[in-house]
Formats: sequence, structure tokens, C-alpha cells
Amino acid sequence: MLVEMTIKGLMIDPITNMPIVILKDKSGDKVLPIWVGIFEANAIALQVENIETTRPMTHDLIRNIVNDLGGKVDRVVIADLKESTFYATIQLKIKGEEIAVDARPSDAIAVALRTSSPILVEETVIETAKTTDFSTQRPDSERLEKWLEGLDPADLGKYKM
Repeated sequence: MLVEMTIKGLMIDPITNMPIVILKDKSGDKVLPIWVGIFEANAIALQVENIETTRPMTHDLIRNIVNDLGGKVDRVVIADLKESTFYATIQLKIKGEEIAVDARPSDAIAVALRTSSPILVEETVIETAKTTDFSTQRPDSERLEKWLEGLDPADLGKYKM
């Protein structure tokens, strides 16, 4: 089952200093943190903050290409989590044809924001993420886990670059 989610916030992981995109469902019951690269976080933050750039960023270019081809971004889907890596697709409709394009979740989210498309997450991904051990990628995962569990929604403020 797919769960529609929105961006709750962008923050920096205090352990690794890597950006985290926090997704939440409409009811606020389900939350999914996704660690992303600094450049991807910047692309997301620019759109969240409605900051215009003088030239198109890569995600703007993708939106423009799809639009110029007579298509639209229907939705993005974070569809899988394997070996601590999230997998996503950008679902396009071009001239009546549905096309799924493999993408990193951060890129898919950045495109979704630029096209006002829904961000959907497979419920199994949310459940798997709860039990996934990210310790091979992140030192001191126990400390990070306690930090995430103790997050106050007020802490999910604006991301500062």
C-alpha cells in the first residue's frame, strides 16, 4: 500500500553532519527519515524556501524537459529499501504513456516539489526502515537512534545551508 507523505523538514544529523529529509504522512503517525547528500538537500531546500535561481538547476531542467515533451510528473514513489539504500521512481505520463524512471529518493523528492506532484512511499519501506540497522553507514547509531526517538516536532525547523 502506498502512503502519501510530505516534507516535514530538513535537518542535519548531529552524528554524521549529513542532511536528513524528514517525510511524514498526513496524520503525522508515520515518519520516514532519509539521509541525503548536501547538494540534494540544497536542491530540496531551495524549493521548500521558494528561492529562485538565475539559471535552472538540474531538477528544474528535468521538469522543463518533461513539460516540453508534453508530459507531466504524475507522482514519485519511494518503493524499496535494500541494504540501507532507498530506491525511488519518478512516474511520468507522456502522451498517454506511463513511464517509470529510476531515481534516488532525494532527486525524486526535488522533482516532486518542482512539479507539485505527490510523494508516495510503500508502507513496507516505512516498516523496514524502522528495523533497518544503518550502523554500517553511520557511526554511533545507538546515539543517533536515541536522538531520533526524542525529536520534538518543533525541532524540525527550517534547514540552514
